[in-house]
Amino acid sequence: MKPYREGRATFVVGNAFYRPTSQVGRDLAVLAAHLEKQDRGSLRVLDSMAGCGVRSLRYWLEAGANWVWANEGNPEVGVGLSQNLKPLLDGGCGQLTHGDANRVFFDCYARQDYYDLVDVDSFGSPVPFLNTSLWATRLGGLVYLTSTDGRTATGHAGDQSLRVYAARARAHPSAHEQGLRLIIGTAQQQAATKGLGVEPVFSLFAHSVYRVMLRLVKGQRLNHQNYGFLGYCHECGAYRTLSWQDFGRVSPCPRDGTPWVVSGPMWLGSLHDLAYLQRMRGLAASWGWSKRVKLLDVMAEEADLPPYFYKLGILGKRFRGDIPPRDELIRRLLDRGYRTGRTHIEAQAIKTEADLETCMFAMAETS
Repeated sequence: MKPYREGRATFVVGNAFYRPTSQVGRDLAVLAAHLEKQDRGSLRVLDSMAGCGVRSLRYWLEAGANWVWANEGNPEVGVGLSQNLKPLLDGGCGQLTHGDANRVFFDCYARQDYYDLVDVDSFGSPVPFLNTSLWATRLGGLVYLTSTDGRTATGHAGDQSLRVYAARARAHPSAHEQGLRLIIGTAQQQAATKGLGVEPVFSLFAHSVYRVMLRLVKGQRLNHQNYGFLGYCHECGAYRTLSWQDFGRVSPCPRDGTPWVVSGPMWLGSLHDLAYLQRMRGLAASWGWSKRVKLLDVMAEEADLPPYFYKLGILGKRFRGDIPPRDELIRRLLDRGYRTGRTHIEAQAIKTEADLETCMFAMAETS
């Protein structure tokens, strides 16, 4: 079988699943895990859906994990997986099992065997494993969730979003950010049922895959300010956030009288922990990971900006004029005193505190 190399890991794929384009998510996870090892002095990882084992290897080789439990529910990939993990297993630094992920999580809880990082790289939505994965995560530890179900998250699967996220997802230009926020919001709500909370470390949308790294913490974090709804006007392109207290008295869009198309509930707070991103950036720079440095710079700009973005192409259609360069528009809005930045989710878009009219005025100045 053809050997592959990613980071410091060499492995074969065989009949296991491996998506090379998802390396960006694995790179960010390794950076975060390495910092956890630095902070705590040790690192125990549960890779609950190991696939070909590339994540398990990289957590061990690059993040310095002391122990890695690689679990893969499909025993048919066991031969290749065992071959890939042989250095880790021979070194007494981990174990390999073939079990249902939910059973593994409950087993951890029953034995009080909690992990510093629990990786849940599921197909489709992570929700069937979300609540149970928290049982295997120690307080203060990290849980890394995956979703490949973009249709449900972006409002293209009807009532499926109600069944998966207990939310209503509607289609709009910022729908991929919505996908990240639905995952965080659902995790926050599930943690709250245990009297706990989660805090986003980073949130990533890349190559049609959503990945969210969360920290499990004491005390609930859910409130009406950070967990609510997003309204979008399909007529003028404006956004607004809505709290639970707004329901029953939501007025139409003041620009054209069109009713808001409402999605949610979802997480409305920060997408990333800015201080942690800056530490990850520093580590990436020291490792020579220039592409990840650039990505983390963009993520830092969007960390605590409003829960939506404006695509330049759509702004141009509303404005009916020439579209200014993205960075020029950002500069103009910053000069006006509005926090504004790029978003990693869409290259030709901006995130800003400015309202739609202000964006239009800024576009006119640059045309």
